[in-house]
Amino acid sequence: MTQKTAIVTAAGSGMGAAIARHLAELGYRVAVSSASGKGEALGRALGGLGFTVSNDDPAGLEAMVAAVHREWGRIDAVINSSGHPPKGALLDLGPAEWHKGVDVVLTPVITLARACTPIMTAQGGGAFVNISTYAAFEPDPAFPISCVMRAGLAAYAKLYADQHAAANIRMNNLLPGFIDSLPEKAERREAIPMKRYGRVDEIARTAAFLVSDGAGYITGQNLRVDGGLTRSV
Repeated sequence: MTQKTAIVTAAGSGMGAAIARHLAELGYRVAVSSASGKGEALGRALGGLGFTVSNDDPAGLEAMVAAVHREWGRIDAVINSSGHPPKGALLDLGPAEWHKGVDVVLTPVITLARACTPIMTAQGGGAFVNISTYAAFEPDPAFPISCVMRAGLAAYAKLYADQHAAANIRMNNLLPGFIDSLPEKAERREAIPMKRYGRVDEIARTAAFLVSDGAGYITGQNLRVDGGLTRSV
């Protein structure tokens, strides 16, 4: 049986690192990146590949994809984790901050889709999971740039999924609520019907499911993993 491979970006800590570890436990060869160097160290510690590259560096991401394909000959899964775009009051955020939001949230997804799609098409399939936010469809004024950019990410994922489903390539977005990689705040915890923050291992298991054969008929979707926080149905 061919051993599956996965790329996990912005994964030096938090949800991304948990996803990389869980995929390695499941038998994936993992390539891990981050801007800090922690992703490179984690990838090597997991017996895979590690890269120090920022998500807002398209050339660096393309070089990473080429290196992974050169080393392993295939790319089965891509987990697009990301950092946090600038925060602030809506009208205090200027063009530079909004452009940074594009670079942090959208550009890496687009870059990796362009780089990996030919590889996945040639090998007969693959899957992308983009880590988004619960606030993509219920905007939170505390995170205006994140909300807007990740709503755009939902549109991109649907367009991509429709165009590449026939090639057995899937793309879905995972929408976490408040997760324990963040400092807890009592008022946020009380707003969650489950009365607790989610755990990074719960996000990791959900991401692993979405790239697995068990999710083979799921594409173009936005899956909330938020303890019931969002209200829309």
